[in-house]
Amino acid sequence: MSASRRTEARLLSHDEQQLVRTTHHPAIYEHGLDALHELRRRLRALRDRERTLLHHKMREIRGKAEPRGGSFPGLADHPGRRRQLFAQALKRVNAEASRLARMTARAVIGDGARRALALRKTGEQWLRPAPSPSPAPAPDPRPRPNRRGKSHIPGRQVGSVSQANRRAQAARDARPAPPA
Repeated sequence: MSASRRTEARLLSHDEQQLVRTTHHPAIYEHGLDALHELRRRLRALRDRERTLLHHKMREIRGKAEPRGGSFPGLADHPGRRRQLFAQALKRVNAEASRLARMTARAVIGDGARRALALRKTGEQWLRPAPSPSPAPAPDPRPRPNRRGKSHIPGRQVGSVSQANRRAQAARDARPAPPA
């Protein structure tokens, strides 16, 4: 569930509020791709900091860590909620960056398709011509040496194994059946 601006104002400092405000609906569309990447970097740093504070606070509650600092300022009382605010802002920035990337890719593909259509309409050959379908060899074919080695099995032994199996099966079939 997204947080209200009032909740953001209560939990974040003034600078953090200004940063998170730029990720909301009308303001986020004013950023370019480079600005969104910089915003993403800053939000990740803030989110990771809050995650570290949250983990440390949980360790304090369990008694596994010493308290951090002399006293927490008022803004650090709710590191879990602050982390969620930064994560939501980061999610909005990621969605906008992927939307801009899709729009850019769509424009590039459209430009290529329009250029190909224009070339096709003018009748220009912009591709290599297809090879001729004739089966004739090149004018001066050179024989290629056989790279496979010769067989090491003499020809008289090629079928000897399977013939031996046939003879053994025939001998077994000719034996009388054992008494039951």
